Amino acid sequence: MQNLIDQFQLYLEAEKNASEHTLSNYLTDLSQFQAFLETSGHGVHEGQIDLHRVDRLAVRAFMSHLYEAGCSGRTMNRKRASLSSFFKFLCREGYLTSNVVQSVPSAGMEERLPAFLSVDEMFRLLEKPKGDSFLMIRDRAILEMFYTTGMRISELVTISMNHLRVDQKTVKVMGKGKKERLLPLGKRVLDTMEHYLPWRKKFLERKKLVESTPQVFVNFRGGPLTTRGVRKILEKHLKGTPLFGTISPHSIRHSFATHMLEAGADLRTIQEMLGHSSLSTTQKYTHLTVDKLMETYDKAHPRARRA
Repeated sequence: MQNLIDQFQLYLEAEKNASEHTLSNYLTDLSQFQAFLETSGHGVHEGQIDLHRVDRLAVRAFMSHLYEAGCSGRTMNRKRASLSSFFKFLCREGYLTSNVVQSVPSAGMEERLPAFLSVDEMFRLLEKPKGDSFLMIRDRAILEMFYTTGMRISELVTISMNHLRVDQKTVKVMGKGKKERLLPLGKRVLDTMEHYLPWRKKFLERKKLVESTPQVFVNFRGGPLTTRGVRKILEKHLKGTPLFGTISPHSIRHSFATHMLEAGADLRTIQEMLGHSSLSTTQKYTHLTVDKLMETYDKAHPRARRA
């Protein structure tokens, strides 16, 4: 089975142009399924996994195993999708004749929106990094860039100096599937970046790392900042607030989309800025608060207005 997984990996890299994050998820899910087959005995013949013997019951047993392990419905469905893509590839290559995963229903799950901040809460968070040290100036720039563009955390940490165009008021990011998109930058984030970039240059000169660190955002050692590092930065500035433990970098992205929608931006514009390939994804990602919805209804519907 490992040989087939390796072939699938090449297919994802060469033909599907899958991102490192997507590739990692696929391979992790398939390795977990392989380990389950080996320990449970499903599809095993003479000590080896025979995928011709992996049937619907084997896949259902795996899903039950995930459920008992405490996986959420969303996680279970993602792993099911990984298996389905793998079996679809095997059918296409002639190794199998049918995709048994498709006969297994998706796990039921509650649709949950990620936590988000109100405009006032977001503004207070942006003002949290205090002082004139390099790290505080960097943190302000990170939070402003996040909220101004709504980019993913993986996109933020990979922005290079060549992709940041302060003079053109744009930044180019590499999204899922290695798709590039150009995002506009507002006055506040431009002011913040113009303050941060000279500090970054002096900091890297002291570390003698100017040429070896092309990323815009760097850590305290002068190397590229990681997604884990950004999460720690956010946690640091949330400590002591009621929001600690509920807000993540993903929440800032969601706040961006919500605030844009409430301010009158259309879904297509938000879809483009978020880098969603499907409008339905944007519709799930954005929402109006009940108060805003009622306010719009009261203003717009003729039967809602009193004479």
